[in-house]
Amino acid sequence: MVREYSPQRHLPPLESGDRLTRPEFERRYAAALHIKKAELIEGIVYVASPLRHEQHGKPHSRVITWLGVYQSLTPGVDLSDAPTVRLDLDNEPQPDVVLFIEPDAGGQTRLSSDGYIEGSPELIVEIAASSVAIDTGSKKQVYRRNGVLEYVIWQSYENKIEWFCLIDGDYRLLSPGADGIIRSGVFPGLWLAVEALLNNQMVRVLEVVQAGLKSPEHNAFVQHLKKQE
Repeated sequence: MVREYSPQRHLPPLESGDRLTRPEFERRYAAALHIKKAELIEGIVYVASPLRHEQHGKPHSRVITWLGVYQSLTPGVDLSDAPTVRLDLDNEPQPDVVLFIEPDAGGQTRLSSDGYIEGSPELIVEIAASSVAIDTGSKKQVYRRNGVLEYVIWQSYENKIEWFCLIDGDYRLLSPGADGIIRSGVFPGLWLAVEALLNNQMVRVLEVVQAGLKSPEHNAFVQHLKKQE
């Protein structure tokens, strides 16, 4: 989130383990200019550790590349890199990547007057290294409860990807087809060659997502979004 220092503020420091309301969390986070990433999950503050290249930065860049291609050719869909998301009164995460349908196209989120995402993005991706216990535990339950329709966790130390889809109020794991490709149920044409992404074979990743973008279901999705505007 964007922070502006105010000399009038004399607030306690923001530390992992603090139990705060969302407004108090935002006040302390705004004043803590040295903190690059902090989240409020179930009313508890988590300040992120420094991010390593191999375990976080590199996987993150691959995901942004993959989703960026899809978003650029899907009018009515937006993409954001590590935005603050106001989910509810006890939860304000800062997911690694979010893909969402724009409000005017019928999406679940809206932009607040101060520029933050409010509500549940349709798809969230987390790169789980040191944060794996949170990403696969409490954060997963928060996303499920708030109606995040698809949740992708890339566990970088194990080098595995889990893609969950919200069905009847619970997350169910999406499995690759016989061709090794996972196809999103929420974003038609969003196809992922899982092993290629895990092994940094980005040419193959981009070939597959481009094939998805040429599919009839993607074309129908784009036409549907246009009608919502």
